[in-house]
Amino acid sequence: MNPGFAIVAILLAAVSSCDQMRHQPRYDSEERSVLFSDGKSLQAAPDGTIARDAPAQRQALRERPAMTEALLARGRERFGIYCTPCHDLSGHGQGIVPSRGFPHPPSFHIDRLRDAPSSYFVDVITNGHGVMYSYADRVSPADRWAIAAYIRALQLSQDAPASVLTDADRAKLDGGGR
Repeated sequence: MNPGFAIVAILLAAVSSCDQMRHQPRYDSEERSVLFSDGKSLQAAPDGTIARDAPAQRQALRERPAMTEALLARGRERFGIYCTPCHDLSGHGQGIVPSRGFPHPPSFHIDRLRDAPSSYFVDVITNGHGVMYSYADRVSPADRWAIAAYIRALQLSQDAPASVLTDADRAKLDGGGR
């Protein structure tokens, strides 16, 4: 047998088998199926199933990261993406979504939310609250803490006591800092 012919035959067999693997029969996730009694191809995970990354995510939710400038910058960015449509840039709850007739979220500057622990905001982002649905599938645990830190910065920006300001900042507020 010619060795070149054998190599070509092996390559043709390999190429044709690769094509068969790409075109295997399968179900799309919402497609009907005769395999299961409920007729659905998409089945719920068995009870007790834990996602591979669940323990790491739970741990990240328990541990509040250290407050850093980078954390606040990340929180500001994420807040701008996920929160401002309802809460607006300053956190007063006057975003574009409520302006179109949807319920207004509470302002982050009310006493109840100023007194709430940062973990409260992380929990609301994780589980939702009232008409707000969960953002757990969109916002990572680390980003939830970053958003909570940024909410704290927003709250301070609207309710900082004058005693924490520098002389230069107080002069700016008095109109002399231009």
